Amino acid sequence: MPKIEVNKVAEILKKNDISPAILRRIVEEMNLAVQPDPGEEDKPPAVKKQFVILVSDPDGRLPKHDFVGWVLQIPENESVVTTTDRIFRSAYDFNTTKKGRLLPVKTVGEAIENVPAKFFKEADVWVKSKTPVLMLKTDNEIPKE
Repeated sequence: MPKIEVNKVAEILKKNDISPAILRRIVEEMNLAVQPDPGEEDKPPAVKKQFVILVSDPDGRLPKHDFVGWVLQIPENESVVTTTDRIFRSAYDFNTTKKGRLLPVKTVGEAIENVPAKFFKEADVWVKSKTPVLMLKTDNEIPKE
């Protein structure tokens, strides 16, 4: 919807022989309407966030090196073991398209970063982080004070 300044509206109303008392009330009401709410100006900028994967490793099976991974979602009633197959199927479907034949994906990382969401949606997998995120491990214990 186009916006018009209060002064232009006042001029138009003057040209159409509106009484000065009514014109003054209308202009005052419009000026009040265009003023910003006092609470809106005080909001601090939104905090930028990042994803982190926290893995429980109470037995210390994972090596000490840093790992990266992706955050994905699959249907609740499906097995998590099928997740990689879903990604492979999405990559195969993408590679059969015109863009996929020009720039085929060859790794899981390339697939997650470059394959459009519609291919993943068809395979019932939703990518929550296209870029890999750091994975932290914990022994799943809270230390006593």
